[in-house]
Amino acid sequence: MPHNARALLLALLVAGPAGAAAAQPIPLPPPPPAASGASGRIDPEAATRAYLDQVPPATRARSDAYAEGGYWLSLFGFLWTAGSLLLLLFAGTSARMRDRAERLARPAGVRAAIYGAQFMIALSVLSFPLELYRDHYREHQYGLSNLTLGGWLAEEAKGLALAVVLGGLGVGLLYAIVRRAGKAWWLWGAVAATAFLAFLALVTPVLIVPIFNEQKPLADARVVKPILAIARANGIRAAQVWEVDASKQTRRISANVAGLLGTERITLNDNLLARASLPEVEAVMAHEMGHYVLHHIYKGLLEFGVLAVAGFGIVATLFERLRRRYEARWRVRGIADPAGLPLAALLFSSYFFVLTPIVNTLGRTAEYEADLFGLNAAGQPDGFARAALHLAEYRKLEPGPFEEAIFYDHPSGRTRIHAAMRWKAGHPESWGAPGGGGDASSEGGASPR
Repeated sequence: MPHNARALLLALLVAGPAGAAAAQPIPLPPPPPAASGASGRIDPEAATRAYLDQVPPATRARSDAYAEGGYWLSLFGFLWTAGSLLLLLFAGTSARMRDRAERLARPAGVRAAIYGAQFMIALSVLSFPLELYRDHYREHQYGLSNLTLGGWLAEEAKGLALAVVLGGLGVGLLYAIVRRAGKAWWLWGAVAATAFLAFLALVTPVLIVPIFNEQKPLADARVVKPILAIARANGIRAAQVWEVDASKQTRRISANVAGLLGTERITLNDNLLARASLPEVEAVMAHEMGHYVLHHIYKGLLEFGVLAVAGFGIVATLFERLRRRYEARWRVRGIADPAGLPLAALLFSSYFFVLTPIVNTLGRTAEYEADLFGLNAAGQPDGFARAALHLAEYRKLEPGPFEEAIFYDHPSGRTRIHAAMRWKAGHPESWGAPGGGGDASSEGGASPR
């Protein structure tokens, strides 16, 4: 997944300066009457509707248009990438890149790595027009980007340099396995791909994120103390919370608990600090801690590994018959020839595109599990509901059931707010507490549950 892989790398965003948030904390607005419990009961359906109705129609129409346009862009992006890969084959570009790598180096592994670097550059050049529209102009059209064109180009250059290095290493590793594993290359290739993804998860918080953003420990004790209290209550060993200046790129709020095997970090971005109340921050961070406590990183790697085995198996089945059919035009010698990488990438990406509903369902299920964990850990149902409303800027709040099942890798805003209101209805002790959670702490948030 060229764009998805980069999304996976950049999805581990953390937070930035919070001096303003520390000086003037944003108060959590009172819940709408239907969600307050003032009548002695809360109907989750009515409370959810009351929250959703607080989004202005113009805002909802804008976010709906953004989300629905994104569905078409996903299809168009796949077709664009497929066309680019076929162009590399039919134009003979892939074979020429292979020939150039053979002239520059003798060891097969080095040749494959050189080819991989060229492949990343070629694919980035061919994808540039679509990415310029999708990731820059369209983001500005909907008011989501803070980058100038020059700033965006600089970010793209960093991403390309990173892709050349990691892509070269990954392609070199893959073709070393293909040469040595014989007919079982597809099985070991899937294992290697999963291991490479785990490596990226390991190094992203400490090596990759700093390339794009400045990171530093969050200093506001009113934010740090309740977050660390929730973390420690749930077995997360953490001494600090990290922030990153994501606002230089985007207006989106974001947070996570990322890393593995000792590189774990609790992180949040400056947009969340600047735009959300403390109960909202606690609710979001408790959700992200849920991913860590519930081992979603490891489960996700396992799920990817299972899907990758089938995907590599499909590549092994179809590659040779297609290669033989177009051998004269493509000049691809066999499965161990790096010049065949565009064909392998086309087959593999097509397989994952067809699996989009399954992959999205796996992700959406993990996110919903983390939602429930966060509600229990932070006890901030109204904070969580308000945070879900922030996402109305770029996510459709109420997609249809089929729409959510196919296109959503996170629960919709309505699903998340309904979960929060259902939790609140079952916890009357939270109805009168500040922030809509349990007992308020001196830092302005709920005590961990």
